[in-house]
Amino acid sequence: MSGNDCVKLMIVDDHDMVRTGLRTYLMLEPKFEVVAEAGSGQAALDWLQSAGDLDGMPELILMDLMMPGMDGIEATKAIISRYPDMKIILLTSFLEDDKVYAAIEAGAVSYVLKTVSSEELIYALNGALRGMPVMTADVSQALTRGLRQRTAQTGDEGMTEREKEVLLLIAEGKNNKEIGEELHISVKTVKTHVSNLLMKCELEDRTQLAVLAHRKGWVKNG
Repeated sequence: MSGNDCVKLMIVDDHDMVRTGLRTYLMLEPKFEVVAEAGSGQAALDWLQSAGDLDGMPELILMDLMMPGMDGIEATKAIISRYPDMKIILLTSFLEDDKVYAAIEAGAVSYVLKTVSSEELIYALNGALRGMPVMTADVSQALTRGLRQRTAQTGDEGMTEREKEVLLLIAEGKNNKEIGEELHISVKTVKTHVSNLLMKCELEDRTQLAVLAHRKGWVKNG
């Protein structure tokens, strides 16, 4: 937080009325000070790059999701890559599963609908300051659905490289001790990977995991 104990904040939205409304409300909150506004993702990035004065840089950004040109997700990626400590909350009128997942993946702390109450918005802002995601139940559910959609599209159920290695060795009929020896990890670690695989693939036992690996064509014959 800055020296005067005000949290510096930037509002990014392509609708002037939305920016005005947010700014007017936040002016009533002594904890927050709106130091910048932008009408697009690119304009926000340009402002940050030209600011120069670190004392004047915002600590929080309220970013609209849907904007012409560089949208909120692309802008979030670009800003976080340059300013990794920046806290960004994406605001939207729409609840789309893939957008929620993409927003969090881009680095946004929270994804908030514009229909939230003023108290909920302030709660999200305070949470973002601490790096804590704040999401309503419907947004959280949309994030979960988005994650499932993404893993289904990639076809690997969100496995890590190590988990996939374990899966392939299971498909070869190796037990936990043999897998541990081949990968130079403990049996306990192997068990953890197996448990994670069963959970991610929504399967019940090792046999089903082996069948999955063969069905995906991941196991080399011969």
